[in-house]
Amino acid sequence: MMEPALPNPTNSNASVVLITGAGSGIGAATARLFAAKGWRVALVGRSLAKLESVRLSLPRAATHVCIEADLRDAHAARGAVDQAIAKCAGVDTLILAAGIGVQRPIAAHTETLIDETLRVNAIAPANMIAQAWEHFISHQRGCVVLVSSLASSDPFTGFLAYAASKAALDSLARSIAIEGRTLGIDAFALNLGCVETPLLRRLFSKDTVPAANAMAPEVVAQVCLDCAEGRRAAQSGQCIILPSP
Repeated sequence: MMEPALPNPTNSNASVVLITGAGSGIGAATARLFAAKGWRVALVGRSLAKLESVRLSLPRAATHVCIEADLRDAHAARGAVDQAIAKCAGVDTLILAAGIGVQRPIAAHTETLIDETLRVNAIAPANMIAQAWEHFISHQRGCVVLVSSLASSDPFTGFLAYAASKAALDSLARSIAIEGRTLGIDAFALNLGCVETPLLRRLFSKDTVPAANAMAPEVVAQVCLDCAEGRRAAQSGQCIILPSP
């Protein structure tokens, strides 16, 4: 059963964005920008402590909500959408920024590695989009921004599962744009180069990828906002390329 919507007297007319991976990196930067622009934010992630830390840093912190969810679980992914709709009295935009990436030779890709990568990076977004779809239709508007990667078309060695999962996001954007064209629903896949995030630094040292060759997560956040606020509407269904500096 969905929880009742929380009262929001100070920001009742604000648009609502659900952001996955909101505890750090691109997700956290995007939450900060949207909140600064007057949006109400539903922060989704595995660590409630990290989500709360980000929420408390946002303007009008009390108007935003945190939703703890393990996106490896399809039920949890769909449930996060239901919770956001209930707690915020609706959702206008999904920013699906959560992701995992492990670099291994193809022969070292275990069943668990392949399964978890695809579940978090591709299956969870598909489930969340499907769960939000009827809500978008009923409100005659919706926007989905999928944080993909240039690895979807030009992967580094060792990213068999990761690159495949990101290519799936590009396909989701095309499908959403086609089916949503007459429904007021747009979708975008952001094909990113290197972004200065904890994930990047788990994979590559600054000797391999110098800081000067990694874009700030705030750059990605601005593109997400442009998509959500209609400034990129002509690119719905497309891959928006954001290469490394």
